[in-house]
Amino acid sequence: MANKVEVKELLEAGVHFGHMTRKWDPNMAPYIYMERNGIHIINLYKTAAKIEEANEALKKIAASGRKILFVATKKQAKDIVADKAKAANMPYITERWPGGMLTNFVTIRKAVKKMGTIDRMKKDGTFQTLSKKERLQVDRLRAKLEKNLGSIADMSRLPAALFVVDIKAEHIAIKEAQKLNIPVFAMVDTNSDPREVDYVIPANDDASKSIEKILSLVTAAVVDGLSNRTSDKEESDEETDTVAEAAPAATATAPAVETPAVEEAPVAEAPAAEAAESTEE
Repeated sequence: MANKVEVKELLEAGVHFGHMTRKWDPNMAPYIYMERNGIHIINLYKTAAKIEEANEALKKIAASGRKILFVATKKQAKDIVADKAKAANMPYITERWPGGMLTNFVTIRKAVKKMGTIDRMKKDGTFQTLSKKERLQVDRLRAKLEKNLGSIADMSRLPAALFVVDIKAEHIAIKEAQKLNIPVFAMVDTNSDPREVDYVIPANDDASKSIEKILSLVTAAVVDGLSNRTSDKEESDEETDTVAEAAPAATATAPAVETPAVEEAPVAEAPAAEAAESTEE
């Protein structure tokens, strides 16, 4: 089971810094603890509870063998999400969201297969039979496909869930997921509407330290789920071997088988640099 989320760690990462009060979305009111110096402060006890709730669901998805697609195209989140998703062996999108990525997945898969075709051409020598101009065009196409779709090359079917860092920035991805009833997990800041998301994690989605902390926690849960899947498979294989060895020659008749109150959120003075990062446009 994933470790319990420590509120102190969230506090140190600046997860509690929301946006300026004038930019708030009233639907985030249940997750806001207070206002300080014109900035909304997120209730970290609620954040911790929501992370644990999301982690349990993510673990189950990972343990089932299905994929979770991580999405973050904003500058301060791209590298963090790519690293964490890769470490958890999950697909991710950190460049521009390809329109129809989910709703027109068949076409997207064809584009991904095109990369494989080009790679085979290079291995079997076909590539060298092309003219210099054609080789240049193919290389450019391969590079473009790799940049936009390389991180989902192993995703052979629609993901079981999306994890999004900024729901305003990734609104197209969320709309596509909603059309297909794919659950959305997301970091939701005080300027966003949490009703767009199935699993809300109220958090500062602008500061890199906050993004890193949340992604570390959720991907740890995903890895935990994957390890459970591996363990279950190994146990199942062992049981199958044992049964096969012990099975009698004659068929035997099988015996019948019976079938929390919210605490006050800690508040820290906002360091100038972090507060500025979390409230910028």
